[in-house]
Amino acid sequence: MRVFCIALAVVCFSTSMLAQGGGQESESKAPLMVSFTDLKWVELPERKGMQFAVLSGDPKTGPYTQIRKVPAGTDNPLHSHSSEIKNVIISGVWYTGKDSASAKDFGPGSLVMMPGDWVHVSGCRSGSECVFYQEGKGKFDFKPSADGPSR
Repeated sequence: MRVFCIALAVVCFSTSMLAQGGGQESESKAPLMVSFTDLKWVELPERKGMQFAVLSGDPKTGPYTQIRKVPAGTDNPLHSHSSEIKNVIISGVWYTGKDSASAKDFGPGSLVMMPGDWVHVSGCRSGSECVFYQEGKGKFDFKPSADGPSR
């Protein structure tokens, strides 16, 4: 429960900073309050089986925040994203690294910040699906590496 509270605090702070443009006055004074049960899930076009629910912004065009669900046992081969992405793991065990041999596991409460154009592998370990909060500084994309899979 403590880990969940820490993850929730990070999510709230990150969402607040993104909504305020990094410290500028927010145009809307209404709070963002979304129950997990009310999220509208959509399949991620770039990676079948993965789902996302947008909280703010638009991942197709620019900065965004969203909750992601990834099936247990999912492996993403070497790839990159055009802009910086932050992930806060809520449940499951997410892994990432510059290659399969150096990939590390990240459980609930972990923060993974990836700079734009960083080539890496990632995925959700077997056992249970991964759920995480994701914040992108630009539009979301999935760019497979020319080097191909590292698994």
